[in-house]
Amino acid sequence: MKKTIQFLSVALSLLGCGGLFAQTIQSQAQPDLQNVAQLSASATVDVQQDLLTIVMSATRDGSDSSAVQNQLRVALESALAEAKKTAQPGLMDVRTGNFSLYPRYAKDGKINGWRGITEVLLEGRDFPRITAAAGKMQTLTLGQVGFALSREARARVEGDAQAQAIADFKAKAAQVAESFGFSSYSLREVNININDQGPARPRLLATSAKSVTSDAPIPVDAGNSSVIVDVSGSVQMK
Repeated sequence: MKKTIQFLSVALSLLGCGGLFAQTIQSQAQPDLQNVAQLSASATVDVQQDLLTIVMSATRDGSDSSAVQNQLRVALESALAEAKKTAQPGLMDVRTGNFSLYPRYAKDGKINGWRGITEVLLEGRDFPRITAAAGKMQTLTLGQVGFALSREARARVEGDAQAQAIADFKAKAAQVAESFGFSSYSLREVNININDQGPARPRLLATSAKSVTSDAPIPVDAGNSSVIVDVSGSVQMK
């Protein structure tokens, strides 16, 4: 009976030591939160949008669906043939957009006609080429115009803004450490967030759907996009 009690006593002692050992490891694993500063910095770079998208469209109405569809097809083929004369990858890309046909209903709920629409999209970085091509597409009318940043321009601007934000963050960290009487610092964690006030894809701005009656280029005026980079994190002052 005494041996059993002694054994239980030893086991409980070992369990107590194990708990103490686990607490020691846990306390050693916890990071030192003394002399830690939380900082943030940001940089904004404005750049002119360099990607233009023009949507040319045509609508047709009629009592016969086949006739309406054929009219849309003829208008589309003519517009594509004209646009492809000056198309060039990157400078002006040409693609078809919406092509749809749907019924019109009378008050009694019966079909009394058909309406269809077709679209051609001109997109690229060569604004004069695109606007000139749009002006020559006599079978379609101007539907929408939109501007955006190209992928290459966005990457370049993001790099500039990020470099500025990081430099500002480092300058703040050095200044804060010095203000508290420390000679240096080391990074603990850093978060970088990139925001673009311009959309990732071209934002199409609604315009009046006026007919293009001459081959004069369509006037356009690009705006600016702002790329914002935020850098936040903590530093260990030493």
